[in-house]
Amino acid sequence: MVLKGVDPDYDWSFFENNLVEGRVLDLNDTTRSTGVIISKKVAGMLNLKLNDSFSMFFVQDPPRQRMFTIEGIYETSVEEMDKIFVICDINQIRRLNGWSDTQASGFEILINDFNDIDLMTFVVREAIGYRISESQEQLKVTNIGIKYPQIFDWLNFQDTNVIIILVLMLLVAGFNMISGLLILILEKTNMIGILKALGSDDLLIRKVFLYQASYLIAKGLFWGNLIGVGIALLQQKFNLISLDPSSYYLTSVPININLLQIVVLNAGSMAIIIVMLLIPSHLISRITPVRAIRFD
Repeated sequence: MVLKGVDPDYDWSFFENNLVEGRVLDLNDTTRSTGVIISKKVAGMLNLKLNDSFSMFFVQDPPRQRMFTIEGIYETSVEEMDKIFVICDINQIRRLNGWSDTQASGFEILINDFNDIDLMTFVVREAIGYRISESQEQLKVTNIGIKYPQIFDWLNFQDTNVIIILVLMLLVAGFNMISGLLILILEKTNMIGILKALGSDDLLIRKVFLYQASYLIAKGLFWGNLIGVGIALLQQKFNLISLDPSSYYLTSVPININLLQIVVLNAGSMAIIIVMLLIPSHLISRITPVRAIRFD
């Protein structure tokens, strides 16, 4: 187990979002709290409940013992964290190690944009340089991606799956629309011949069929969005589809509805499919009025 100490200025938003029982610690600079927050996994392993007290033994010289009270139970579904960390008052850590009020074994820096994590790691390393601590140890800078690479490798793999699925969906939709357009042209061959006989050029007739195809695409996108967003909202509200936390680090399928992304995805899908339809629409230029009018 790792006893992680935090101070009164600690940002509790992560644990508040993942608490299943109790509350976060109420810390101050004047008193030393004996309250701790443990994971649901650890509580189950040790048969502990909210407000229970327990002893922790520390391998020091001499060995030491401390009594703590469970004030909150969290569950992140990230096994690497849930099976290790117990959150307590940092003053408890300082007292166990004989540290002053200004000493700590490390600092956490939270950033607003995860895409900046590598940049911020570099900035902090440049600021610290090769400074040596009072215990003659070199200060080390790391980030969560380096510390837990398996989690982020898994996330990158999921991103790759999303790209593959989107490409396959576009290809299937495109070929379906191509088939539909060809069938539509064959069904309207007589009409195409009559329009050409009346003086309509190939471009005008192609536009008619492309407009009709665009209407069908827009109609399909409308109903697809209506059903898809509806299911997403139900999942977001009721967590209908559950996951195995040991494999996916989540208890249910997460939903993030971004209006801009939905609009861009719809617009991009329509544009790509219409471009794919330009090639089969050239078939209209090969239809001659005489043969088309006689076509049955």
